[in-house]
Amino acid sequence: MEVKQYALAGLVEFVPRLFADDRGVFFETFSARLMAQAGADAQWVQDNQSKSKKGVLRGLHFQRPPHAQAKLVRVGQGRALDVAVDLRKDSPTYGQHQLVELIAERGNMLYIPAGFAHGFMALEDDTIFLYKCSDYYAPSAEGGLRWDDTDLNISWGTEVAPLVSGKDQELPLLKDFISPF
Repeated sequence: MEVKQYALAGLVEFVPRLFADDRGVFFETFSARLMAQAGADAQWVQDNQSKSKKGVLRGLHFQRPPHAQAKLVRVGQGRALDVAVDLRKDSPTYGQHQLVELIAERGNMLYIPAGFAHGFMALEDDTIFLYKCSDYYAPSAEGGLRWDDTDLNISWGTEVAPLVSGKDQELPLLKDFISPF
C-alpha cells in the first residue's frame, strides 16, 4: 500500500495495491499495522455509510472533545471530493485545508485526525461514502463550519450550486469560531 503524507500534519492518504484478473478486483482496505506505522493509529469504534447524488455536499463537520473523532474515509462506489480543515489552534496550518479526490476504482483512503473539520462532495450519482470513526456519534458534541466560507477558500470545483442541508447552511464561519482543539 502506498502512503502519502500531506503538509497538514497527521493527514495521510493510503492507496492500496489492486489485484485484478478476469474475476474482478481485490484490494486491502485496512491494515492496523501499516496505518499505525504511518501515524494513523486510531482505535475504530463505529462505521458509517452514506449514498449521495452528484452535487450533494456534506460538511464541514467535527465532534468536540471529549468526543472528538479521527476518521478513515473512502468511497465504495463513485467519486467524491474530500476536504479536511485543520482546526488545531496551536497548529501552524490552522484554518488551512487539503482536497483529496477519493475514487472507488482506485480504492484510496484518507485518514483525518481528530481536530479537523471534514466534508465531501459527491462527484457522481450514487456515490457511496464509507467512514470509520474513533469515537461514537455524540449529538451534544456536534460542530462544524460553513462549506462556502470565503476565509477557508475551498475550491469545490463545481459550476452548479451544491445540494447542502439546511443544517449545514447554518454552520458558523471560521472567523466566528473558537476552536476546542
